[in-house]
Amino acid sequence: MTTDTKTNLFDLDCKGMETFFLALGSKAFHGRNVFKWIHKHGITDFDAMTDISKRLREQLHQVAELSLPQLIFEQPALDGTRKWVIELTDGQRIETVYIPEDGRSTICVSSQVGCALDCSFCSTAQQGFNRNLTVSEIIGQVWIATRELGTSPSNIVMMGMGEPLANFDAVVAAMNIMQDDLAYMVSKYRVTISTSGIVPALKKLRELSDVSLAVSLHAPDNALRDQLVPINQKYPLEELIPACREFVQGDKRRKVTWEYVMLDGVNDSLQHAKALIRLLEGTPSKVNLIPFNPFPGTQYQVSPAERVEAFRMRLKRSGIIATTRKTRGEDIDAACGQLVGKVKDRSRRDLRRSEAESLKVNIR
Repeated sequence: MTTDTKTNLFDLDCKGMETFFLALGSKAFHGRNVFKWIHKHGITDFDAMTDISKRLREQLHQVAELSLPQLIFEQPALDGTRKWVIELTDGQRIETVYIPEDGRSTICVSSQVGCALDCSFCSTAQQGFNRNLTVSEIIGQVWIATRELGTSPSNIVMMGMGEPLANFDAVVAAMNIMQDDLAYMVSKYRVTISTSGIVPALKKLRELSDVSLAVSLHAPDNALRDQLVPINQKYPLEELIPACREFVQGDKRRKVTWEYVMLDGVNDSLQHAKALIRLLEGTPSKVNLIPFNPFPGTQYQVSPAERVEAFRMRLKRSGIIATTRKTRGEDIDAACGQLVGKVKDRSRRDLRRSEAESLKVNIR
């Protein structure tokens, strides 16, 4: 096997690694061995992989590489949250967040540089969209976090910059690596993908990947959600809710986590709570109420704590599990909706958004 361009082995899940080594004329188990060296042991030097023959190592030097994004800055918060700024090979920057809590370690992973969905209450969305991340750039965030923490994270949430389902293939491959016993061994109940609701991709995800589901809901009716989450105009609640219900069907441990940012005077009344109860009837659900994180230029305000609590209690009385998310990392702009990274060519945002419209539904 010869190639003009070296294959970055960080872009391959275990099955892809086996296929790559078979194409080299080697054995599938050699692919599994290298996969384990990379992800479980954190080795990025072929010559340090002691159970690989010298001949095979020399061959790998010719046709493969182990290329990672680079951690360039770490910013700790007062509550123990840490934000990592990671630079990609083209100079773009993304942000990954570590959240310690109650003996758990959660890593919030980005899937895109910026975001094209333009949710009006999200600071990340206001920065525009540049491009999708590769598998190596997604799993590289977990690799870096594991090295920084000294152990694999117990929870991984695809809730960083970007809409994961708009980068379907790379995200699915990366989540496969996260769960693999030869890599990070994170349980299917502890890998969560968060989506604003690209319904065709959600249906395909159910067939290909066994992970937990969180949905950015933020409104109990189409009229309001159209304003807050514009993708709702393409995939309204009549399509989204049944797709989510189907996603968790057949597993009694599974619930859909509904992310609901509380916006003062917009979506936080008891009438909104009652409408949300009706909307979620028949769907195994947990509602995560999220205090709004203001950013410069936003039109929204934070809901008063007593109104958030009244909203939560109304849901609870109806039998819905409802929690209020504790804001983490707010002092370093690491809280929900605050990640912005370094998105270039912002003056071309309208063009990028137009290009992204086709990307959202281009699920092969």
